[in-house]
Amino acid sequence: MTDKLTVSVLGTGIMGAAMARNLARAGHTVHAWNRTRAKAEPLAAEGVHIADTPAQAVRGSDVVLTMLHDGPAALDTMRQAAPGLRPGAAWVQSTTAGVEAIGDLAAFAREHGLVFYDAPVLGTRQPAEAGQLTVLAAGPVEGRDTVTPVFDAVGARTVWAGEDGAAGGGTRLKLVANSWVLAATAAAGEALALAKALDVDPHGFLDLIAGGPLDMGYLHAKSGMILEHRLTPPQFAVTTAAKDARLIVEAGASHGVRLDVAEAAAARMERAAAQGHGDEDMAAAYFASFDDNPSA
Repeated sequence: MTDKLTVSVLGTGIMGAAMARNLARAGHTVHAWNRTRAKAEPLAAEGVHIADTPAQAVRGSDVVLTMLHDGPAALDTMRQAAPGLRPGAAWVQSTTAGVEAIGDLAAFAREHGLVFYDAPVLGTRQPAEAGQLTVLAAGPVEGRDTVTPVFDAVGARTVWAGEDGAAGGGTRLKLVANSWVLAATAAAGEALALAKALDVDPHGFLDLIAGGPLDMGYLHAKSGMILEHRLTPPQFAVTTAAKDARLIVEAGASHGVRLDVAEAAAARMERAAAQGHGDEDMAAAYFASFDDNPSA
């Protein structure tokens, strides 16, 4: 079979828009839908066909890719898409949906004869736009030839985490990875907040650990965004990070693990959102350390 496919992208936010764009650039026929059509319209300049409804977007597609806010949003959208779905089509479910939601999504796929791939991605705006995401995929070996060109268009690496998408191997791995990302983001913000409170030059702190075992590129990247007031456009928004943090806490609780750091990270993200930073980069959780919400 040809590796040029008809792909439907449902959800064109920060990640979905970049994925649709890279799929079109790779030569695939791409149809896109977004709840707010205006957010999808700029993709038309890249050759993407913009649909008015999910059902219209998926009609005749080889692969349906969902990149929505959460599991319930993905399920609701696929229910709207149902009249246009083709039995035998592959469903690449890239929403960070959480462990509990994957079962419902997989059940929908079975009911409609779809080949289900649990395939969240690791990465933010910049790697998404560059087609350098890491795809964390789980799904049947038979059928991977169909979805591999999709993964290759949006990502630099695909990590297979199981042969049963319904088991949520990709989602489970994504939650573990995100728990580390959120912990590092929260810690970076708190270190800078403490430096401000103690009248310590934050660059002095960064220079102190530079090149040693405590140093990491991610710390410098997020610290730079805070110190240089580069929180918009977000690489990964505070509100989305808060949602993911809660999914991590819930996954741990349902499996008998208490995740104190993830719980604290969720609270920080939610507090920053309440302060008005919800649409900024998740580094803006820095502001949650201050009751008076000062500028950095």
